[in-house]
Amino acid sequence: MSGQNNEQMLEMYIFETEQNIEQLETLVLSSEKELGFAEDALHELFRLMHTIKGSSGMMSYQSLASVAHHLEDLFYYLREQQPQNVDYTILSDLVLEGIDLMKVELQKIKNGEEADSDTAPLIKSIEDYLQLLKQQNGAESETAVALAQPDSAGGFCARADAVTYKAVVHFAADCAMENVRAYALVHSLQAEANVLQLFPADLDDDDSAEIIRTKGLTVYLQSELEAEQIEEIFWQTPFLNKLELTVVDSLQSEEAAWDAAQLPKQQQNNHTAASNSVISVSVNKLDKLMDLVGEMVIAESMVIQNPDLNGLELENFEKAARQLHKITSELQDLVMSIRMVPLATTFHKMHRLVRDMSRQLQKDVQLQLIGEHTEVDKNIIEHIADPIMHLIRNAIDHGLETAEEREALGKPAAGTITLEAKNTGSDVLILIKDDGRGLNKDKILERAREHGLLTKMTAEMTEKEIFELIFLPGFSTKDNVTEFSGRGVGMDVVAKNLEMVGGAVSVSSVAGQGTVFTLKIPLTLAIMDSMNVKVGASCYTIPIISIKECLRLQQHTLLNDTEGYEMLMVRGECYPIFRLHQYFNVKNAVTDLEKGVLVMVEHDKKSFLLFVDELLGQQEVVVKALPAYIKERYQSKGISGCTLLGDGSISLILDVGGFVQ
Repeated sequence: MSGQNNEQMLEMYIFETEQNIEQLETLVLSSEKELGFAEDALHELFRLMHTIKGSSGMMSYQSLASVAHHLEDLFYYLREQQPQNVDYTILSDLVLEGIDLMKVELQKIKNGEEADSDTAPLIKSIEDYLQLLKQQNGAESETAVALAQPDSAGGFCARADAVTYKAVVHFAADCAMENVRAYALVHSLQAEANVLQLFPADLDDDDSAEIIRTKGLTVYLQSELEAEQIEEIFWQTPFLNKLELTVVDSLQSEEAAWDAAQLPKQQQNNHTAASNSVISVSVNKLDKLMDLVGEMVIAESMVIQNPDLNGLELENFEKAARQLHKITSELQDLVMSIRMVPLATTFHKMHRLVRDMSRQLQKDVQLQLIGEHTEVDKNIIEHIADPIMHLIRNAIDHGLETAEEREALGKPAAGTITLEAKNTGSDVLILIKDDGRGLNKDKILERAREHGLLTKMTAEMTEKEIFELIFLPGFSTKDNVTEFSGRGVGMDVVAKNLEMVGGAVSVSSVAGQGTVFTLKIPLTLAIMDSMNVKVGASCYTIPIISIKECLRLQQHTLLNDTEGYEMLMVRGECYPIFRLHQYFNVKNAVTDLEKGVLVMVEHDKKSFLLFVDELLGQQEVVVKALPAYIKERYQSKGISGCTLLGDGSISLILDVGGFVQ
């Protein structure tokens, strides 16, 4: 195949294999909770393993194909023989270990590395367990196996009374890579049928995709399954749009297969699916679309706010401008909605974490999910998975008591962790709750004192301030280093990761009842409400979410602290003044505090005042990343990005957290 086709195949392989692995993990975890694998679950697990084996073999990733093949053998035995004596704990451990190895291999492939993990120990464990199952449940009929079991090449040995079918398949018009999808379909068929002939025969040929697109894929297969069962296998194929299945007496040539496909059919079952309402789109394309919409919004502002139009009364122009603004606003909202992704995938991944930790720490833990369908920007999700994971680890390791301790306290033996998400306007709140022992204020203060982290007298600290000491770098209350915590790092990393996306974390706790961590994150990073301010000839943009109020000096008292820094007394509280013109070395800026404006901003519960020349007004801006050479110099030093204003000028977006640091 051409280089472009290979690249498309790899992209589709990675996407679909990731989806299959996620489904596998979910099925195994849910079946483990039910203390057994239902018949439907076994069929689905077998199908997923077979799909991964076939597609990995097609792409020549033998480590993945080999692990999937041996797990497929295991589930084939379970499905066909239905043994009674099965240790589902060992079975789940083996499958999850296989899933973990496949994840590692897939990550290597995504990184452009060789998928070369040593699979021999895991494969031997799977083979040993399968042999043990056979010994405990009696050897199955060798004849039955010979007649029906998939062979090592993925083929199928049909019985003498098998029926020969002819299928003509059409994919959705917009699915692309029809030949690659035909590959996947053929591999899935080989678990239940003997594929005799294909048209087009060579799916590697670059012209095969066009043939399938215009004429369809013709498949001759032999199987003892009923037509309805064969149809079910076909309809599991993504993007399948039309299927024509008939029983035939003999094979035809490839050319005749196409000619026959044009004739009226007899004894056939036709199904025409509605065009797929969901398609997969590359994330890079979505990002590019978002950038183009942002450029269009800026271009619209540059046209409508053009200085050449000042003083002109242009009624038709104003009418057209309003219509243009309506369309661009709707397009902007639509693109934003496309980027929104539910938190369900991230939330459901935590089931595996809870399962593994509860077993290793010998604690009975239940995970409850609420509001997992809440949506946030895809770029936000990438930054919050690790903080959520760390907080759940923390809750299980630090927060929840052992079953014996809980029963002695009159609590249920099983601890509960609740992961909840909910919308609050322009933000999303994610709550991680546990019903454990709660935070120990005395122990937190003692550990903070040992590490020199206290900045004020303990008697003057509120309960909230004491709890928030755990987010300081180097803080840990864990006495023993374990696999999960106690290394002196962690909670500060949670806070920093959230700050990177404009979020924050807070904690509340009741001794003996539990702890709640609250993550506050913005819906999106691409567009934000902001206040534009002027400093000399320069313009800066301050996120509205960071602004508390705007002040004039005349209404308040100016002070100087012992080191000479300027402070302003506002309603009994002193706030430091930060002169932007000094920090950015701006020429010809207002230097008299009485003539400028003081903008009170807040970050991580710390407030201070930014001194600017004047306010230019509130505006919704499209966030642009900083060029690399500027980012290296100013990242975390007061600038987080930039945007284009209506007059075409560039405004730097201020990072309030950078000033705090």
